[in-house]
Amino acid sequence: MKETEKTFLKNMHGIKSNPWSIVYACLVYIFLYMPIAVVIAFSFNTSKMNIVFEGFTLNWYVSMWSNELLMQAFKNTIIVAFVSTILSTLLGTLCAVGLNRFEFKLKSLISTSLYIPIVIPELVFAIAMLILFTSVNMSMNMLTLIISHVTFSMPFVVITVRSRMAGFDRSIEEAARDLGANEFRTFIRVILPMIAPGVLSGAMLALTLSLDDVVVSFFTAGPDSQTLPLRILSMVKKGVSPDVNALSTLIIIGSMLLLVSTTLIQNKLEKEG
Repeated sequence: MKETEKTFLKNMHGIKSNPWSIVYACLVYIFLYMPIAVVIAFSFNTSKMNIVFEGFTLNWYVSMWSNELLMQAFKNTIIVAFVSTILSTLLGTLCAVGLNRFEFKLKSLISTSLYIPIVIPELVFAIAMLILFTSVNMSMNMLTLIISHVTFSMPFVVITVRSRMAGFDRSIEEAARDLGANEFRTFIRVILPMIAPGVLSGAMLALTLSLDDVVVSFFTAGPDSQTLPLRILSMVKKGVSPDVNALSTLIIIGSMLLLVSTTLIQNKLEKEG
């Protein structure tokens, strides 16, 4: 143990004494966060062109609420992301638990097929969903959009939850049954609390994938179900208005708060587990 601590302290001292590692880390963070900083800065810009910062204003945070097309697209994005995240998390968790607990003939095939929506190009997946909806005469609307988002988000939830269940102690589940708990009670009181951090991580991943999806939404959304990414994409040719930067800034702040809250909840669940 002492040797490990000495090695760790030696490595940390080497990092601190090497100024190039600090410069490299700073460059990486600048590369990652500079675009976000630019969006936030230009949300306070008085210029409509978003080319040069001319002055400070909060007018765009007020005017964005009167942009009906933008706010409707944002509303659609929140609805689709919320519903698809709940469904993806529910179905993905049940699928992961079933694949972990039971043995059946097609288990290997099902486990492998879960990676298909992940590894195939998103464009191919979007076209496949479009062909499916067209073949069953479904008009493109919020329902087709939600189904598509659930389809490509659920495998990520399954993989995340299954990785959490890899170290699951089955003896605790068996002890609960010996004490008289049925299948449902064992799942709710024993299994679910232990895999809760993985479920929460899967839900956050599904939410992120749904919020920023463009390709699949482009093929499966109807005229009345346009999401915010699609709305911004349609504005690119004519120029993105500053109220989009204002709304994006609020989304960034909300995402940071959600990330911090999720991290705190995960840490609490880990300690309780």
